[in-house]
Amino acid sequence: MRKRLPANSDGVLGVLKPKGWTSHDIVAKVRGLTGIRRIGHTGTLDPAVTGVLPLCIGRATRFVEYLQEMPKTYEARLRFGLSTDTEDLSGIVMEERDASHLTEVQMRSAVLSFIGDIEQVPPMVSAVKVDGKRLYELARQGVTVERKARPVTIHDLEVLEVTAGVAHPEIRFSVRCSKGTYIRTLCVDIGASLGVPAVMAELVRTESASLRESDCVTLEQIADLMELGTLENRLLRADRLLVHLPHTTAASPESEYALQGKALQAIRLRPVPDSEGIWRVYRSDGTFIGLFDYNRETGALRPVKVFHPQDGE
Repeated sequence: MRKRLPANSDGVLGVLKPKGWTSHDIVAKVRGLTGIRRIGHTGTLDPAVTGVLPLCIGRATRFVEYLQEMPKTYEARLRFGLSTDTEDLSGIVMEERDASHLTEVQMRSAVLSFIGDIEQVPPMVSAVKVDGKRLYELARQGVTVERKARPVTIHDLEVLEVTAGVAHPEIRFSVRCSKGTYIRTLCVDIGASLGVPAVMAELVRTESASLRESDCVTLEQIADLMELGTLENRLLRADRLLVHLPHTTAASPESEYALQGKALQAIRLRPVPDSEGIWRVYRSDGTFIGLFDYNRETGALRPVKVFHPQDGE
């Protein structure tokens, strides 16, 4: 009889997505391997992109919106002198030009100039909606529409490797960026800053929801761990991954009030919240009891998501 995860399994499983699979394919596969239906991912990866894909299992699916808001890190390979209609190598070549004149210094400087707050025009192959239709659906129909530029943040860029002196020079770099950043578009824009066409040649996501590749397992390993009955040991507590959200502790009776969905007075928590926004709230024994929104004016934390310790969903 096929082994299954316990029905009340709860946590985040980091999966190394292989090339050729959609994020939905990965979710469907893991559902089949574990017998758990309640699974969601924290950020879509294109089929050609590999790397870290965090899956939220059980009650951890309630954290998806917060986990996918966290910065992500990628390693990309950019090829100059070539452009396609998809901004990566899977598309139709639109322009090809000799870019051998580009020096290593020029390429490095161009990449690093994009650190900070920038604006991007979403590519036609993206999932952004325009007039109720996703851009990639319109692209499949051969339709191109005007898109508005969107603000994104490039937190950090590091050049890893440069190949210069050839017709299509390449540069490989690591980028840490905000949600909604299109790396393929970043590659195109870097090329444009140098006056040459450019395309994303390869992309690997190396970090998402504070999970790195070393925290992840392959699909083959998931199957093996299920057979051994140890996959549950690889599930990580979702609340502990929300490292960007501050945390505080509610002693009794405030912890009981929290579980009843009542607002909490900041002055009675330790430490006392000092910044507005979402806070993780724990019981004195370290049990996570929910996400609460602190309002400095009222001095209270309003419940956003309450987690009852006895829940076994």
